[in-house]
Amino acid sequence: MTQPSKLATSAKALILAGLLASPSIAQAQPAPDLTGKNVSILIGFGPGSGYDTWGRIISRHIGKYLPGKPNVIAQNMPGAGSFVATNNIYTVAPKDGTVFGIIARDAALGPLSGAPGARFDATKLTWIGTPTTETNVCVVFHTAKVKKVDDLFATELILGDTGPGTGTYAYPKALNGMLGTKFKLITGFHASSDVFLAIARGEVDGICESLDSALTKRPDWIAEKKLTLLFQGGAEPNPEIKDVPFILDYAKTDAQKQALKYLYAGQGLGRPFIAPPNMPPERVKMLRDAFNATMTDADFIADVTKAKLQLKPVTGEKLAELVNEIYATPKDIIEQVGKLIK
Repeated sequence: MTQPSKLATSAKALILAGLLASPSIAQAQPAPDLTGKNVSILIGFGPGSGYDTWGRIISRHIGKYLPGKPNVIAQNMPGAGSFVATNNIYTVAPKDGTVFGIIARDAALGPLSGAPGARFDATKLTWIGTPTTETNVCVVFHTAKVKKVDDLFATELILGDTGPGTGTYAYPKALNGMLGTKFKLITGFHASSDVFLAIARGEVDGICESLDSALTKRPDWIAEKKLTLLFQGGAEPNPEIKDVPFILDYAKTDAQKQALKYLYAGQGLGRPFIAPPNMPPERVKMLRDAFNATMTDADFIADVTKAKLQLKPVTGEKLAELVNEIYATPKDIIEQVGKLIK
C-alpha cells in the first residue's frame, strides 16, 4: 500500500487545524434577546378597522412572550389595501424580529393577480399566524334598494371600499365580472369604519367585509335591524349565519365555482401577521412561539371577548402551507380573477 506523502499529511493537518479553529457552521446561534428594544407592529389599515383592532389587542399582550419583554408599539401604516405595509415589511423592515405586522388577508393574492403596488412574493414572507379565520359578508343599510341577492342582478348597489388588495374591493368587483352583479364601488376610504360613517350619511349603501367587523362596527344597527346580510363567502358556509346565502351556490358552471374558490381563498388566512423574508430560523421561531403563546393568554382572551371578536387561531406554519396551495392554483384561473379585480 502506498504511504501518504509528507506533503499530503501536512495539508490534511492544516485543514483539520483550520476546521478546529473556526466556528462550526452548525453551531447554535445565541438565543434572541430583545431587552431594551422597541418592537413595532405595523397595521396595514387606519384606526377603527378590524385589522387595527386585532393589531392593537395583540400588541398589548405579545411583548410578555418575546425574549427580554420589549416594549411593543402598534403603528398604523394604511395605503393601497395594506400593500404599503406589506411592501415595507418585505423590503425595508429589519430581519431581527423587531418589526412585523398585520395585513389584508387578500393581499397575498395581489402579486398573483398583478394588483398595482403588490411588490412582494407572498411565498417568501414569514407567516407568523392569525388569531382567527374569516367569513366575508356583504351588508347593506335598510334604505338600500337591494334587499336580497337576486336584486343584485338588476339593481345597482353602491359600496364603499378600502382599496385594491382588500375584500371590500376585490369581491364585489370580481362578482360583477363572474356572476353579473351590479356593484358600484366608491374608493378612497382608509378603513371600513370610514365606510360605515359614509353609510350613516347616505353616501354609500353598504360594504363587503369580514363578518366580525361588520357585526361589531354598529351593534345598534344590528339590534335595530338596520343592516341586512346579503350573502356570505369563504372556504365554506359559516354555520353561525347558516340562513345567509353562500355566494358559491350562485356559480352556474364548474369554472365559475373554481374561480370563486380561488377568489375567497384568502378567508382562510384570516387576519394574518407577517414578518420579513429570509429571517434567521431562531428569529422566526421566536415570533411564532410568542404569537402562539399569546393566543392562549387569559388576559388576551378576555380582551378578545370584550371586543366581541372570534378567536380561531391558525399557526404560521399552516398559513405558509395555505399560501403555497393558493400559488399552485391553475394559471388560467389566476389570470381570469386577476383581470377582474384590477
